[in-house]
Amino acid sequence: MSFRRRIVIATGVAVSVAIVLASVAIYVLVRGELRNQVDSELDRLSGAVFAIRIDGQGGNNVAIGKVLKERLPGVKGEAQAFPSKGLKSVEVRLPKDALGSSVGYAQFVNAKGRVIGPPRDDVRLPVTDRTLEVARGEAPAFYSDAEVNGIHVRMLTSRVGGERAVQAVRSLEGVDQTLERLLLVLVVVCVGGIGLALGLGLLVGRTALRPVRQLTEAAEHVATTRDLSRRIDARGRDELARLARSFNTMLAALERSLGAQRQLVADASHELRTPLTSLRTNVEVLADVERLRPAERELLLADVVAQLEELSDLVGDLIDLAREEEAAPVQEDVRLDDLVAAAVARAERNHPGLRIEVELEPCVVRATPSRLDRAVANLIDNARKWSAPGEPVEVVLRDGELAVRDHGPGFADADMPHVFDRFYRSPAARGRPGSGLGLAIVRQVAESQGGAVSAANAPGGGALVRLWLPAAAPATVPALDL
Repeated sequence: MSFRRRIVIATGVAVSVAIVLASVAIYVLVRGELRNQVDSELDRLSGAVFAIRIDGQGGNNVAIGKVLKERLPGVKGEAQAFPSKGLKSVEVRLPKDALGSSVGYAQFVNAKGRVIGPPRDDVRLPVTDRTLEVARGEAPAFYSDAEVNGIHVRMLTSRVGGERAVQAVRSLEGVDQTLERLLLVLVVVCVGGIGLALGLGLLVGRTALRPVRQLTEAAEHVATTRDLSRRIDARGRDELARLARSFNTMLAALERSLGAQRQLVADASHELRTPLTSLRTNVEVLADVERLRPAERELLLADVVAQLEELSDLVGDLIDLAREEEAAPVQEDVRLDDLVAAAVARAERNHPGLRIEVELEPCVVRATPSRLDRAVANLIDNARKWSAPGEPVEVVLRDGELAVRDHGPGFADADMPHVFDRFYRSPAARGRPGSGLGLAIVRQVAESQGGAVSAANAPGGGALVRLWLPAAAPATVPALDL
C-alpha cells in the first residue's frame, strides 16, 4: 500500500470516527432531553392528580375540573371524582385516546395491587411488586417504560399516602417518532460524512504529499541518470519544505564533491604524466648500458632518484588532498609553538643553507597534530623555494596565528586569487620543482580544523602567508605587522 493511500485511509477513518461519535453523542443528548421533558410532564401530572383533595363534605366535578384545568393547561373533557372508601383524591379522566393525549393518564393502586380508580376497563397500567412496595412506602418513586395497549409509554409511580400509589403515564410515541427521524438524518449524515472524508483525504494526500512525490522523483532521477544538477522547488517553512531544502543542499554538496573529485583526477593525471614520462625515458636510456659512459650513467641515476622523490611527494600530496572527504580526525590541544619549532628545526636540517628567523609565542590550539604539522611544513617549504639567496625566512607566531614570510618576488596580481587552488602554478613557478599542491593542502588543513588562511605581499617585498587556528581558550587574534 502506498504512503498516500495510507494517508487517505487514515484521514478518512479519523474523520469518520469523529462523525460517528458526534452523531452518537447528538442522538444520546437529544433522546435524554426529550425523555427528561416527558419526565417533567409526568411529575406535573402526578402532582396535579393527587394534590386535589376532597374536603370530606363532598365536591362537584365542575369545581374539580376547574382546578385541574388550572394545574394542567390543555385538559379537555371532564374531570371526574371516584368516590371510594378512604380515597380523598381525584384524577383526570380523558374521554378519548387517554394514553396518546398531551396531558397523560393516571391510575390509583392500593397496597394489595387493586386498581381503585379510575373505573376504566379499557386501560390497565402494569402493576408490579415494585409498585406495591411504593404504595406501602417501602420503596421510592421510580420511572419506567412500559407497553400499554400497544403503546410505548413512560410511567411514574409515586406514593400518595394511605398505602396507595399513583401511576402517571404519558405516551412516548411522539418522542420515538422524533428519534427515528433524527436517527435517519444522522445515518445519512454519517454516510455522507464518510464519503466526504475519503474525498477530502484524497485531496489532502495529493496536496500535502506533493513535495514528497517531488523528492521521490528527484531521488529516482538522480539514481537512474547520476545527474546531480536536479533541484526541487522548496517553498514555505514547514517540515516538507525544510526537507526539500536539505535535499537540495545535499545534492549541491554531492555535485561539488563529484566535481572536485573529477577535477582532482584530471589534474593528478596531468601532473603525474610528466614525471612518469621523464622517468620512463631515463629508465629506457639506462637499459642501454653498452652505449653509456659511467659518468653519464651516474647523472641519469641521480636524475631518476630525483624524479622518484618528486613523484613520491606528489603522491603524498594527492593522498593528503584525498583525505578531505574523510571524517574529521579527533582534535586535541596542541602546543603550536612547539610544533612550529620542530618544523623549523627539521627544515634547517634538510636544507643546511636555509636561514630561518623565528619569533614564537606560547600558544595552545585545537587541532589534529599530524595534519597541522604537514601544513606548517608546507608553509616553510614554500617560503624556502621563493626566498632570495642569502635572505632569511621569517616565522612569527602570535595568539594562534602563524605568519611565514619570504623575501622573494611576492605574488603577482593575476596569481593572487589562485594561490590556494589545487595544482595551480604561476608562470614563474613552472620551471621550479613542485606540484602546486602545497598551499592547497595548507588551506584544506586550516579549514578542516576550524581556521583560515590568507596570502598577501609583505611591505618591502616578499610573500606573506598567514595560518590562523582557534585557540584552546578564547583569545583575540590581532593582525601581525611584519
